Amino acid sequence: MQPESIAARPGLSAAKALLESAGLPTDDLTERHCEHFFYMGTADAPSGLVGLEIVGDVALLRSLAVASGNQRMGAGTALVSHAERAAREAGVRAIYLLTTTAEAFFAKRGYQRAVRGAAPPAIRATREFAGICPASSAFMTRTL
Repeated sequence: MQPESIAARPGLSAAKALLESAGLPTDDLTERHCEHFFYMGTADAPSGLVGLEIVGDVALLRSLAVASGNQRMGAGTALVSHAERAAREAGVRAIYLLTTTAEAFFAKRGYQRAVRGAAPPAIRATREFAGICPASSAFMTRTL
């Protein structure tokens, strides 16, 4: 089955609802973050979502979530690929992420585990890196 088309800038409350249903943090999300978020479904009820926090020439890939009824159909892969293209277009040279549950998913897509202490200062300064995600999270990167 082909995944749905992808659009930019979901509604903040709808994005938070999907992320919370997936057990992902939303404490720091603002309308400004949604500028670099991409979704499937409708802006008010996304079925899949991924975000980028772009800081100069690096980005934090965050908040990948796919509603349970849409999993295992390629939606997550399509969303990550879309976010990577958008990052390249924005001049990003490397994407970083933190995950507690999806390390194998990202490894299959070319992300490699990295030493958390070697994160670029711009990534370390994000709220997600600095305090929202647990220290036990896998820290991964991919050069674009």
